Amino acid sequence: MKPNEDKEKEDFLGSTTTLKIVSSVAGLLLLGLIVYMVVKPELFFRPEVSETVQEQPATPKTTPAPMAKTEASADDLWHPADLNALPEGAQKEQLAYGRELIAHTAKYLGPQGSVLQITNGMNCQNCHLDAGTKPFGNNYSLVASTYPKFRARSGREEDIFKRVNDCMERSLNGKPLTKDSKEMQAMMAYINWVGKDVQKGEKPKGAGLLDIELLDRAASPEKGKVVYAQKCQVCHGKEGEGIKAEGSAEYQFPPLWGKNSYNDGAGLYRISNFAKYAKANMPLGATHINPQLTDEEAWDVAAFVNSQPRPKKDLSKDWPDISGKPFDHPFGPYADTFDEKQHKYGPFKQIIAAKEKAK
Repeated sequence: MKPNEDKEKEDFLGSTTTLKIVSSVAGLLLLGLIVYMVVKPELFFRPEVSETVQEQPATPKTTPAPMAKTEASADDLWHPADLNALPEGAQKEQLAYGRELIAHTAKYLGPQGSVLQITNGMNCQNCHLDAGTKPFGNNYSLVASTYPKFRARSGREEDIFKRVNDCMERSLNGKPLTKDSKEMQAMMAYINWVGKDVQKGEKPKGAGLLDIELLDRAASPEKGKVVYAQKCQVCHGKEGEGIKAEGSAEYQFPPLWGKNSYNDGAGLYRISNFAKYAKANMPLGATHINPQLTDEEAWDVAAFVNSQPRPKKDLSKDWPDISGKPFDHPFGPYADTFDEKQHKYGPFKQIIAAKEKAK
């Protein structure tokens, strides 16, 4: 081979080697770029935004509104007096017995009661949750500070003794206790104790039941039946019979209608009370902060449950002044022109407006 040919060959081979090296480096760089684009696409691509959105002014940043306090941090909610803070002794024993009677009424006073057999097998805390201490759970916060007081239902002043026996005869569809009995004295002492720190004329947040909006229509038992099947039946039974373990004196979940449930003179037989109670507390696990029912569902399920058969009570002495009957009292006669059906299911706004006008 000639010298010039040798040099040309060497130059060609050198150029080829250099090209291969450059190509390899470029390939590696390209591969690295592709990998990085996959990992960090937002650095290379912007999602398409419609012109309409682009033309809108940027939403100013605002400080989020403070969230409603949870039950764990709700310092403004009513809290019952602390039974555990009491020293050991006769007073604490009596109060503890009163609480036990309210939490487990059937065990002592039910059909298989160890003390008396005078009630239907439900417990007081089936209506007054956590032995009357739960916020918006139909609690006892206002009893000590408001009784004795005049009640339009009886047309006279009532004391706590009368109030407790009203529940015994209506919600528990049973017989009254004597005032001097150990059980009545214990329950009255406990009810007075839990609300002892509430001042007269004060209504702490969380007292009683949670108010909800009235419907513009009548509450519907038919719609309520669907709600019941979806959200209530699993605990309270298809026929509202409740759930009770074999051999137990107490219901795990109380009956909502039928012979063992509250009678038609009970407070929960007014659907406004039932709807408020259900909205803040049912199904199991619901709270006033995290409800599981809408207002409409609460009204409708109340209408369904209270349209089912249950024990009757003689109400002939109730409401001696009929003008004082609540807007949803389901039994006439009335001081207005609305019939029993509307008084039971609504719509209620017309009735309330007529009552206000009559005043």
